Amino acid sequence: MKAGSIYSKVERNNTYPLMGSLPVYKMRASTPPACHLVRSGRNPDERIYTGGLPVSDKERSPRSMRSSSSANGYPLDPAVGSSGCRITRISSSGYSHQPVMLSEVLSILGQLPSGYFLDATLGGAGHSRALLELREDLHLVGIDQDQEALLEAHRVLSHLDGRFDLIHERFDRIDKVLDGLGIDKISGALFDLGLSSYQLDTPSRGFSFRSDGPLDMRMNATTGLKAEDIVNGFTFSELSRILRQYGDEKHSKRIARAIIEARPLATTSQLAEVVTAAMPSASRKSPGHPARRTFQAIRIAVNSEIEIIDLALNKIISRLKPNGRCVIISYHSGEDKVVKRTLRTAAGLRNTVPKHLPKPKDSAVIRLVARTGQTPSENELTQNPRSSSARLRWFEKVGS
Repeated sequence: MKAGSIYSKVERNNTYPLMGSLPVYKMRASTPPACHLVRSGRNPDERIYTGGLPVSDKERSPRSMRSSSSANGYPLDPAVGSSGCRITRISSSGYSHQPVMLSEVLSILGQLPSGYFLDATLGGAGHSRALLELREDLHLVGIDQDQEALLEAHRVLSHLDGRFDLIHERFDRIDKVLDGLGIDKISGALFDLGLSSYQLDTPSRGFSFRSDGPLDMRMNATTGLKAEDIVNGFTFSELSRILRQYGDEKHSKRIARAIIEARPLATTSQLAEVVTAAMPSASRKSPGHPARRTFQAIRIAVNSEIEIIDLALNKIISRLKPNGRCVIISYHSGEDKVVKRTLRTAAGLRNTVPKHLPKPKDSAVIRLVARTGQTPSENELTQNPRSSSARLRWFEKVGS
């Protein structure tokens, strides 16, 4: 198989089958950006590509964005921040890519054994490009479920023709991807979770409450559940659970009830207006847009973002060579909690028993280099305030 070219999965021996008005309430003024260019695991459209996204100007200081709560970070307030074999060409002039914690990622992954490196959330390929330029003995397998991001990544990596395979897939299907490419073990992996600025800044994708667009919110815009399906079809209990579980929304019942009473809703602006009107006046005066938690929660539910992290990480662990490394960058507490729990279990640090009972012997398969997550440097926060909510964790595979 020749790397560095674009071809469909159907053409590749069928290895991957082709998949085919409300009252306007007075809203508060916009708050500055708190998102940054990152990608999350993508839903599949099952097509292979072989080989960023726009970032808005800095609008607030990094210090003003710091918080241990995801409510004040990127995911909750994003604006504060094919099918068939046809490929829709898009202009790359609107793309710009600023990979988060790049120096930290390179210092970790720059020491990988030779072989295959998997970028499970490729996006604009900023991290991967830098790593391939640093290490000529690495071959990239890049996964993303956003077709537009893959096209941009192909352009960015074009000077490295022959050293990458880019695949349109969701990152919990890593085994399927690697088996299809005939790869058994990999030397390293990277997960840069979350949304991209390009997705947020494109109204037709339906992610942002700052612009009017359809209620979509799919990472893969060609398949799967839409936000509209959740907003207009889920029951009161289902809606309130999603808002509470994925958005930490303390007014989840009020908002769920208001959404149901306002049905049908068709646009992001309509949803934002309904949520804003449902919030208590005191909450509407708090920092950040009143709808930020609701939009995050619905987006996570649409794309199953939290559920697939644990599965994907365990698959990566089983595929890593001894001394292979994996880096995970998360952007809100829900993601980081799952990452931390999964890694602690794999490192043999999860079991707790009463003191009077013998402690079970855990067979650790990875080594956690640090128990706490790493955050961006002061210099990066100055250069890229949108990185303020990032938390990096990494591990090394043990064994022979």
